[in-house]
Amino acid sequence: MFVRFPAVLFAVPLLQTAAVPAVAQTAPVSAVGVAPAAPGYADLADLVVASPLIVDATIRSATRIKGAEAAGVQANAARFYVEGDVVTLVRGTGAIPARVGWLVDVPLDVRGRAPSLKKQRVLAFARPVAGRPGQIQLVADDAQRAWSPATDALTRRIATEAARADAPPVVTGVKSAFYVPGSLPGEGETQIFLTTKENRPAAISVLRRPGEQPRWSVALSEVIDENATAPARDTLLWYRLACFLPATLPAGAAAALSEDEAAHAREDYAFVMTQLGTCRGGARPGGDAFSGGDAPA
Repeated sequence: MFVRFPAVLFAVPLLQTAAVPAVAQTAPVSAVGVAPAAPGYADLADLVVASPLIVDATIRSATRIKGAEAAGVQANAARFYVEGDVVTLVRGTGAIPARVGWLVDVPLDVRGRAPSLKKQRVLAFARPVAGRPGQIQLVADDAQRAWSPATDALTRRIATEAARADAPPVVTGVKSAFYVPGSLPGEGETQIFLTTKENRPAAISVLRRPGEQPRWSVALSEVIDENATAPARDTLLWYRLACFLPATLPAGAAAALSEDEAAHAREDYAFVMTQLGTCRGGARPGGDAFSGGDAPA
């Protein structure tokens, strides 16, 4: 039996049961492990934006997979086919069975024993498997997460941000930078134009005035808005910038500037990167396979 969901975000429990799907080894899989609790914003954002489906489920059964079907599993891990009863579809559209299965690689303990997965409540960040509605495929090595109220709430917040019509674009790099000196010593403005997926506009402005702290802002339209502000940390716009901009201003972005102007632009770019802060704790470097989020919103 299937339950049809008309929208992107849900909080409605599933009550129906579903038939057992086809055998696990026939579905495409990713080797995945159970990640530690309390993930940071960027680590969850990586998963949310890459996942057409986010399933809140309680694991009903877990069967260890061995032999040829466990090829590629690391020495300190074990592969399982798990079936979970869906509690809530956090993200997704269309129909989904009330019970789904997926493959997951989980780390072994210091004695070489696999953890007990049965009855664990998890969030599965996944994609559907074509032709197999009862199976899903996890999107990354750490795409099965232990459920907690904090993880669930942050996942839903990011999914809501990503689904908005005015969600910030995926930042792919820096196109160009310009510096305009002011009429007073120490006064000037740098504008840094970004490249984005689908060529949507995005620009950073840094304004310096004598005796004042530099002020920076982000504009997401063709016109630089004087009322624009810097993004708050742990928001989708902050994530798009902090995790995917290069650490330093690319030389080509300032190629049209004089050396003095380029020096100001580099200084202001460095200021912005300092203000953005570290994107994550090092679990996954920015700009990898997630590329800022290719999944549909």
